[in-house]
Amino acid sequence: MNGLRRAGVGSAFGSCGELLQGVTAADNRDFLVTLPIRQGSVAVFEPLAAQGDIDTIPPHKVKSRALAELMLERAGGPRGGRLTIISELAEGKGLASSTADLVATARAIADAQGRRIHAAEIEDLLRDIEPSDGVMYPGAVAFYHREVRLLARLAQLPRLTIVLADEGGQLDTVEFNRHEKPFTAADKREYTRLLTGLTDAVARRDHRGIGEIATRSALMNSVLRERPHLDSARSAARRMGALGVVIAHSGTTTGILLADDDPDYRGKVAEAQRISSDFATQVSIHRSWRPAPPDWQGVLAR
Repeated sequence: MNGLRRAGVGSAFGSCGELLQGVTAADNRDFLVTLPIRQGSVAVFEPLAAQGDIDTIPPHKVKSRALAELMLERAGGPRGGRLTIISELAEGKGLASSTADLVATARAIADAQGRRIHAAEIEDLLRDIEPSDGVMYPGAVAFYHREVRLLARLAQLPRLTIVLADEGGQLDTVEFNRHEKPFTAADKREYTRLLTGLTDAVARRDHRGIGEIATRSALMNSVLRERPHLDSARSAARRMGALGVVIAHSGTTTGILLADDDPDYRGKVAEAQRISSDFATQVSIHRSWRPAPPDWQGVLAR
């Protein structure tokens, strides 16, 4: 490996939309609750002695390059190198692909510097770049995404499967978050109640409660952007006995939520795929991520 020291490696998992996203009543702050999945991004940084630019692969990952440049400038040493991003997440779909790239990059740069980087420092670095998901934390969290600041950690999620339908196109998260949300005071009070209910449902491992709150959040969010297939997906999920639906609130995907321990799990996954294929440009299956050491080498091998 060419350069000052070994290459740094960092990884971050994505989020399959959000279990809940809204505005709190007490402080009028935007928040979301992550639904972490097992797909994500890996970043590899190879530092070079020269004071040159950072060669970024693929080259359109400009936010990750900007973050790497910022971290190297703050460190005061050489600033050249090669940054490679390997991602399993489709871009512009609301799967936290950009945040996963950035978190993986921050960890790779820190690893190359011979140190560990904590979530709070990553928050500080990302705050001036873009609204961000909470994937720098393990497991599900409630997160002030516009402020890039932790609200609360949730208990470990039960094992869930999301059959995800992509409606096509892309959504710019930064542009989407510039718009004010037309939620009433009553809406904000409901979001606060939903957050309390979701926190309790996750702690009690109440699959059905989690699904009901995710579905309600999806319906409330539809005032922000047209969701032409949400009602049909919700009705189909109810008929087949799924937990509910989940959406990428600032993305293009709608998912049917299933419990991994459902006695008819395989049949329901197949049915959800069939339902989703009626309106989706692409259908994929994702499973919730439970905190564990990141399998960097496994992702790199793929």
